[in-house]
Amino acid sequence: MHLIVTYYLDVISSWCFWSEPAWAELKKRHADRVQFQWKIALLDKTGLPLSRAQEEWFYRRSGTIMRSPFMLSSAWYDEPIRAEYLAPNCVAEAAKDFGLTDDRVRLALAYAGLRAGKWFSECDDAAEGGARAANLNATDLLERARSPEIENRVRADTAAFHALQVTQRPTFVLDSEIGDRAVFSGFARIAPLATALESMVDDADAYISFAAHFGQPPGS
Repeated sequence: MHLIVTYYLDVISSWCFWSEPAWAELKKRHADRVQFQWKIALLDKTGLPLSRAQEEWFYRRSGTIMRSPFMLSSAWYDEPIRAEYLAPNCVAEAAKDFGLTDDRVRLALAYAGLRAGKWFSECDDAAEGGARAANLNATDLLERARSPEIENRVRADTAAFHALQVTQRPTFVLDSEIGDRAVFSGFARIAPLATALESMVDDADAYISFAAHFGQPPGS
Protein backbone atom coordinates (compact mmCIF):
# COMPACT_ATOMS: atom_id res chain seq x y z
CA MET A 1 0.00 0.00 0.00
CA HIS A 2 1.46 3.34 -1.10
CA LEU A 3 1.90 6.14 1.47
CA ILE A 4 3.55 9.51 0.85
CA VAL A 5 4.66 12.15 3.32
CA THR A 6 5.36 15.57 1.81
CA TYR A 7 7.24 18.16 3.85
CA TYR A 8 6.71 21.78 2.73
CA LEU A 9 9.53 24.05 3.89
CA ASP A 10 11.55 27.18 3.34
CA VAL A 11 15.29 26.78 3.84
CA ILE A 12 15.48 29.98 5.91
CA SER A 13 12.55 29.11 8.20
CA SER A 14 13.51 28.70 11.85
CA TRP A 15 10.52 26.48 12.54
CA CYS A 16 11.57 24.21 9.69
CA PHE A 17 15.02 24.09 11.26
CA TRP A 18 13.50 22.97 14.57
CA SER A 19 11.31 20.36 12.86
CA GLU A 20 14.22 18.54 11.22
CA PRO A 21 14.72 16.01 14.07
CA ALA A 22 11.06 15.00 13.77
CA TRP A 23 11.41 14.61 10.01
CA ALA A 24 14.55 12.50 10.39
CA GLU A 25 12.93 10.26 12.99
CA LEU A 26 9.81 9.72 10.88
CA LYS A 27 11.99 8.59 7.99
CA LYS A 28 14.00 6.31 10.23
CA ARG A 29 10.88 4.60 11.56
CA HIS A 30 9.05 4.16 8.25
CA ALA A 31 11.66 4.19 5.48
CA ASP A 32 10.61 0.70 4.36
CA ARG A 33 6.91 1.53 3.97
CA VAL A 34 6.55 5.23 3.23
CA GLN A 35 7.78 7.55 0.48
CA PHE A 36 9.19 10.77 1.93
CA GLN A 37 9.66 13.92 -0.12
CA TRP A 38 10.21 17.60 0.54
CA LYS A 39 9.06 20.60 -1.47
CA ILE A 40 9.76 24.31 -1.24
CA ALA A 41 7.04 26.64 0.05
CA LEU A 42 8.58 30.10 -0.19
CA LEU A 43 8.01 32.47 2.70
CA ASP A 44 6.72 35.88 1.67
CA LYS A 45 6.40 39.17 3.52
CA THR A 46 3.49 37.88 5.58
CA GLY A 47 5.81 35.35 7.18
CA LEU A 48 9.07 37.28 7.31
CA PRO A 49 10.25 39.59 10.12
CA LEU A 50 10.37 43.34 9.61
CA SER A 51 13.75 43.90 11.26
CA ARG A 52 16.75 42.08 12.69
CA ALA A 53 15.48 42.84 16.20
CA GLN A 54 12.15 41.22 15.39
CA GLU A 55 13.94 38.23 13.84
CA GLU A 56 15.93 37.72 17.02
CA TRP A 57 12.75 37.99 19.09
CA PHE A 58 11.21 35.20 16.98
CA TYR A 59 14.38 33.12 17.39
CA ARG A 60 14.20 33.49 21.17
CA ARG A 61 10.56 32.46 21.15
CA SER A 62 11.01 29.38 18.97
CA GLY A 63 14.25 28.41 20.65
CA THR A 64 12.77 28.44 24.13
CA ILE A 65 9.59 26.65 23.00
CA MET A 66 11.76 23.89 21.54
CA ARG A 67 14.01 23.90 24.64
CA SER A 68 17.08 24.57 22.53
CA PRO A 69 20.44 24.98 24.30
CA PHE A 70 21.48 27.50 21.64
CA MET A 71 19.99 30.53 19.88
CA LEU A 72 19.82 30.82 16.12
CA SER A 73 21.94 33.48 14.42
CA SER A 74 20.44 36.48 12.64
CA ALA A 75 23.76 37.50 11.04
CA TRP A 76 22.56 36.29 7.62
CA TYR A 77 19.52 38.55 7.69
CA ASP A 78 19.10 41.34 5.13
CA GLU A 79 17.89 44.80 6.03
CA PRO A 80 15.67 46.09 4.60
CA ILE A 81 13.65 42.90 4.39
CA ARG A 82 13.40 41.13 1.05
CA ALA A 83 10.08 40.01 -0.37
CA GLU A 84 11.38 36.41 -0.44
CA TYR A 85 14.61 34.46 -0.23
CA LEU A 86 14.66 32.61 -3.52
CA ALA A 87 18.40 31.87 -3.80
CA PRO A 88 18.98 29.27 -1.05
CA ASN A 89 15.71 27.54 -1.89
CA CYS A 90 16.57 27.32 -5.58
CA VAL A 91 20.02 25.93 -4.74
CA ALA A 92 18.45 23.23 -2.57
CA GLU A 93 15.93 22.41 -5.30
CA ALA A 94 18.62 22.38 -8.01
CA ALA A 95 20.60 19.74 -6.13
CA LYS A 96 17.75 17.30 -6.86
CA ASP A 97 18.72 17.43 -10.52
CA PHE A 98 22.14 16.04 -9.59
CA GLY A 99 20.54 13.04 -7.92
CA LEU A 100 20.54 14.55 -4.43
CA THR A 101 16.91 14.19 -3.41
CA ASP A 102 17.81 13.69 0.25
CA ASP A 103 18.18 16.45 2.85
CA ARG A 104 21.92 17.10 2.88
CA VAL A 105 22.14 20.23 0.71
CA ARG A 106 19.22 22.09 2.22
CA LEU A 107 20.33 21.13 5.75
CA ALA A 108 23.82 22.40 5.03
CA LEU A 109 22.36 25.69 3.79
CA ALA A 110 20.04 26.04 6.78
CA TYR A 111 22.85 25.30 9.23
CA ALA A 112 25.22 27.73 7.51
CA GLY A 113 22.72 30.56 7.72
CA LEU A 114 20.70 29.95 10.86
CA ARG A 115 23.44 28.48 13.05
CA ALA A 116 26.69 29.88 11.67
CA GLY A 117 25.24 33.18 10.49
CA LYS A 118 26.81 32.90 7.04
CA TRP A 119 25.46 34.95 4.17
CA PHE A 120 23.31 32.80 1.88
CA SER A 121 20.86 35.28 0.42
CA GLU A 122 22.57 35.37 -2.98
CA CYS A 123 22.74 32.41 -5.32
CA ASP A 124 26.53 32.26 -5.61
CA ASP A 125 27.03 32.18 -1.83
CA ALA A 126 24.35 29.54 -1.39
CA ALA A 127 25.65 27.43 -4.28
CA GLU A 128 29.17 27.40 -2.87
CA GLY A 129 27.96 26.08 0.48
CA GLY A 130 25.53 23.62 -1.06
CA ALA A 131 28.11 22.24 -3.48
CA ARG A 132 30.62 21.76 -0.68
CA ALA A 133 28.10 19.77 1.37
CA ALA A 134 27.29 17.45 -1.52
CA ASN A 135 30.66 17.29 -3.26
CA LEU A 136 29.25 18.95 -6.36
CA ASN A 137 30.77 21.44 -8.75
CA ALA A 138 29.67 24.85 -7.47
CA THR A 139 29.54 26.37 -10.97
CA ASP A 140 27.27 23.61 -12.25
CA LEU A 141 24.99 23.85 -9.21
CA LEU A 142 24.83 27.64 -9.50
CA GLU A 143 23.93 27.47 -13.20
CA ARG A 144 21.14 25.02 -12.51
CA ALA A 145 19.85 27.01 -9.52
CA ARG A 146 19.57 30.12 -11.69
CA SER A 147 17.68 28.34 -14.46
CA PRO A 148 14.03 29.20 -15.18
CA GLU A 149 13.11 25.53 -14.75
CA ILE A 150 14.19 25.50 -11.11
CA GLU A 151 12.42 28.76 -10.24
CA ASN A 152 9.28 27.52 -11.99
CA ARG A 153 9.40 24.31 -9.97
CA VAL A 154 9.85 26.20 -6.71
CA ARG A 155 6.95 28.52 -7.49
CA ALA A 156 4.71 25.63 -8.58
CA ASP A 157 5.38 23.82 -5.29
CA THR A 158 4.74 27.05 -3.38
CA ALA A 159 1.41 27.41 -5.20
CA ALA A 160 0.53 23.80 -4.28
CA PHE A 161 1.31 24.67 -0.66
CA HIS A 162 -1.04 27.67 -0.76
CA ALA A 163 -3.74 25.49 -2.34
CA LEU A 164 -3.77 23.53 0.93
CA GLN A 165 -5.10 26.75 2.54
CA VAL A 166 -2.48 26.67 5.28
CA THR A 167 0.02 29.37 6.20
CA GLN A 168 2.78 27.80 8.29
CA ARG A 169 6.11 26.28 7.41
CA PRO A 170 6.70 23.50 8.14
CA THR A 171 3.61 21.78 6.80
CA PHE A 172 3.45 18.01 6.56
CA VAL A 173 0.95 16.29 4.27
CA LEU A 174 0.35 12.58 4.80
CA ASP A 175 -1.42 10.74 1.96
CA SER A 176 -2.32 7.09 1.55
CA GLU A 177 -3.49 5.08 -1.41
CA ILE A 178 -6.84 4.46 0.25
CA GLY A 179 -7.65 8.17 0.17
CA ASP A 180 -6.71 9.17 3.71
CA ARG A 181 -5.04 12.53 4.16
CA ALA A 182 -3.70 14.36 7.20
CA VAL A 183 -2.28 17.88 7.10
CA PHE A 184 -0.15 19.24 9.93
CA SER A 185 0.67 22.92 9.51
CA GLY A 186 3.13 24.49 11.95
CA PHE A 187 3.91 21.27 13.84
CA ALA A 188 7.58 20.78 14.73
CA ARG A 189 7.44 17.85 17.17
CA ILE A 190 7.24 14.20 16.23
CA ALA A 191 4.43 12.93 18.48
CA PRO A 192 1.36 14.03 16.46
CA LEU A 193 3.04 13.24 13.14
CA ALA A 194 4.10 9.78 14.25
CA THR A 195 0.69 8.96 15.68
CA ALA A 196 -1.10 9.93 12.47
CA LEU A 197 1.36 8.14 10.21
CA GLU A 198 1.31 4.96 12.26
CA SER A 199 -2.50 4.99 12.15
CA MET A 200 -2.44 5.39 8.38
CA VAL A 201 0.05 2.55 8.00
CA ASP A 202 -2.16 0.35 10.19
CA ASP A 203 -5.25 1.18 8.12
CA ALA A 204 -3.36 0.44 4.90
CA ASP A 205 -2.34 -2.95 6.31
CA ALA A 206 -5.98 -3.65 7.16
CA TYR A 207 -6.98 -3.01 3.54
CA ILE A 208 -4.29 -5.42 2.34
CA SER A 209 -5.54 -8.08 4.76
CA PHE A 210 -9.15 -7.59 3.69
CA ALA A 211 -8.22 -7.84 -0.01
CA ALA A 212 -6.39 -11.10 0.68
CA HIS A 213 -9.55 -12.56 2.22
CA PHE A 214 -12.28 -11.13 0.00
CA GLY A 215 -10.66 -9.71 -3.15
CA GLN A 216 -12.30 -6.89 -5.08
CA PRO A 217 -15.88 -5.85 -4.31
CA PRO A 218 -18.58 -7.60 -6.38
CA GLY A 219 -19.33 -5.87 -9.64
CA SER A 220 -16.08 -3.89 -9.77
